[in-house]
Amino acid sequence: MMMAMGALAASMAFPGVAAAPAAWRKPRRLRPGDVVGIIQPAGFADDGFDLDLVDENIRAMELVPKRGKHLLARSGYLAGEDADRAADVNAMFVDPDVTAIFAVRGGWGCARILPLLDWGAIRRTPKLLVGFSDITALHLAIAAKAGFTTIHGPNGSSSWNKFSWDAFRSLAFDAATPTYRNPDLPEDRLVPRSGRVRTIREGVARGPLLGGNLSVLAALMGTPYLPDFSGAILFIEDTNEAEYRIDRMLTQLALGGVLKKLAGVVFGQCTDCVARDAGYGGFTLSEVLVQHLRPLGIPVFQGAQFGHVASQFSLPLGVRAEIDARVGTIRLLEPAVS
Repeated sequence: MMMAMGALAASMAFPGVAAAPAAWRKPRRLRPGDVVGIIQPAGFADDGFDLDLVDENIRAMELVPKRGKHLLARSGYLAGEDADRAADVNAMFVDPDVTAIFAVRGGWGCARILPLLDWGAIRRTPKLLVGFSDITALHLAIAAKAGFTTIHGPNGSSSWNKFSWDAFRSLAFDAATPTYRNPDLPEDRLVPRSGRVRTIREGVARGPLLGGNLSVLAALMGTPYLPDFSGAILFIEDTNEAEYRIDRMLTQLALGGVLKKLAGVVFGQCTDCVARDAGYGGFTLSEVLVQHLRPLGIPVFQGAQFGHVASQFSLPLGVRAEIDARVGTIRLLEPAVS
């Protein structure tokens, strides 16, 4: 494992930018009573009641929340000025009492603070960062610049239903290696529709998981904050993006050389991804995915249970996994935490 992930981390270099460490590392697992940092690196929660719910979510996990200094700040649509949001991220990583870090929500703004983060300090103190949506920018930047595992999973303000909690607990507390498959939901239909996956190209692939929100990933193209995807399993999701915009972003990944490096692809949930602009309703989402991903000649499936949905898998970036595109499963080959 160390040799394989070391090769991955060693390749996560960018021209003119110092490479990530030679060995991939895993943060410590969570234990009841651990202190976890609460940050808002992107958008802001609407009111203090939302933040109280985040604290209650954390306590229900038998963890102790510690709010960032600027958690209540606001600047336009951001949760405070860039320097203040970055300061909270930096402070949580160097705080010896903090074991992991939860983002309250996504929105937009994480990419703005990447140049302000203390990457040397972050590299020295690997901790689980948990969140999704715009938090993708932090996940990918940590993979590229610091070389340790983070978790694409529910935000602190998410609903944390039993499905999501069980998936996260197994990964972050128990150091388990689960096999993720969409749940069988009861339906009054001859042929169930909920939770279905679509195989775009059959096959089994192995490689480190890398990905997150497609829009955020595409926006990092050409920056030093995007890791090398050679041999990786790309997992992507999105929300409120018309089919032609998904087309545009996948085209960008193809033109930038990302897609041709992959071992496999899992496309999760794309919530409300339907064109409402006149003249852009020609292709379905599945047709766009087939156009871009089937010619790659690698295993690909669509519909896995992660993204902007209430019930979602927790996916660890940088951890080796195996996907079976015919049956729609993601199997972790190693623990995400130490």
